[in-house]
Amino acid sequence: MDTKVAGRYAKSLLGLAIEQKTEQKIYADMELMVSTISSSRELALLLRNPIINSDKKQNILSSIFKGKVSDVTYAFINIIVAKRREGYLEDITRQFINLYKAHMGIATAVVTTPFKLDDSLRAEIMKIVSAEAKGKVELVEVIDKDLIGGFVLKMNNKQVDTSIETKLREIRRELKINLYEKNY
Repeated sequence: MDTKVAGRYAKSLLGLAIEQKTEQKIYADMELMVSTISSSRELALLLRNPIINSDKKQNILSSIFKGKVSDVTYAFINIIVAKRREGYLEDITRQFINLYKAHMGIATAVVTTPFKLDDSLRAEIMKIVSAEAKGKVELVEVIDKDLIGGFVLKMNNKQVDTSIETKLREIRRELKINLYEKNY
């Protein structure tokens, strides 16, 4: 999708939200919308389908979100559909969330582990991440059963990879480069 279009709509919505002092409510609406659209492949495909009439898309979005989102968000959805930009709706919501977090100074850290984090480990990771972020941090936990051990931490285009899989890959690469030769 065209991220420029999504970015423009998201920026406009954030500007309106700031002006009306409803940033948190619209942020919550966008979280609801992105989770709804991304969890339903059928809905995402329907929104992007140019053959389906905009009125039908409007009715479907109305039945899903009316009464569950603020009046501003609902009016925004109607504008998006009226301008035939409903195919960008998921991208717009993601862009809004990113812009909101940047506006509020919230950094996102993603930690990938082969198991669910316990409270003490989560607190330790938050302490490390908070020192790096110098502000609010949102920790997103991802469980990857294929990860042998350790963890992968991503934040602000930086990555710390302590997984055993990566260490084994590095050892394999070193062994290929530094082949042992007998000299006797």
